[in-house]
Amino acid sequence: MSISDSAIHALAGAAGGCVSMALTYPLVNLSTRAAVSSKKEDLSLHQAIVKTVKDQGIGGLYSGLGSSLFGITMSNGVYYAAYEETRAWLIKRRKGPAANSALTTGEGIVAGLIAGSICTIVTNPIWVVQAYQSTRAVASADGEKKVGPSALESFKSIVKQDGIKGLWRGIGPALILVINPVIQYTTFERMVSALLTWRADHAPAGAKAGPTGRSALTDRDLFLLGALSKLIATGSSYPILVVKSRLQAATHKYSSSLKAIIQILKTEGISGLYSGLGPKLLQSALTAAFLFVAQRRIYEAVKGLVTAAASKRAAVRA
Repeated sequence: MSISDSAIHALAGAAGGCVSMALTYPLVNLSTRAAVSSKKEDLSLHQAIVKTVKDQGIGGLYSGLGSSLFGITMSNGVYYAAYEETRAWLIKRRKGPAANSALTTGEGIVAGLIAGSICTIVTNPIWVVQAYQSTRAVASADGEKKVGPSALESFKSIVKQDGIKGLWRGIGPALILVINPVIQYTTFERMVSALLTWRADHAPAGAKAGPTGRSALTDRDLFLLGALSKLIATGSSYPILVVKSRLQAATHKYSSSLKAIIQILKTEGISGLYSGLGPKLLQSALTAAFLFVAQRRIYEAVKGLVTAAASKRAAVRA
């Protein structure tokens, strides 16, 4: 895969991430608040929405949206670029008949870990600011509603309180959570392989050959497989996400990830490690589903424009 193709993947991933984040942000916001809260409110999703709108207005559901859109643009752009470059490097170092085949499961895991680690280290400050915005609300000028601080105000507060190192709060569990997209994409690839194999085995005799491989997947396929793979990844790593969210938001004074786990178990029980699981599973599944569809469509559109432009330049030179 060429560098230009990796750049297109990065652009499509960033744009697709913005689309999916914008569509599901109220769930992102509510799940973050639920994860960092130690209060035993046990509100349903509907009750949480009603309470947020009552206390903060509709804007409360979108507190921190700007930081999140910037964060998801950076995260997906860096992740897709790093993943595709790592993938290209792994394929390039092969020899023999396997030189052009798809990544093995092991290679996919390695590529995901490298890409995820780079992405996490680069973008952690953005998510610290977003978590701070999402979980803080102050009285507005008229005293009737509460509003979240701006990204700049949040940044200044974090640096004033903990110094520059405060922007990398929660980096430990965040790096552990690199396993989340690894689980997601590995699961996705295996499900894609199983689906395509099943369809090939059950294709009617004499049926006209259509697209093969990834090209054979419909938007519905991408939506459902993307959602299911993310459900599995989020459900299996959620307690780590709770610890990361609390460390980043700094609403609880935990000195380390281990002490955070011990304190949560001591004061809230095992359920504390699953605070906000319902909204998060719904949000994660929908975000991933929209992302997989949007990313492919944007990639195909941009790739088409790049190919057309290249053909036009070649024609002019000829």
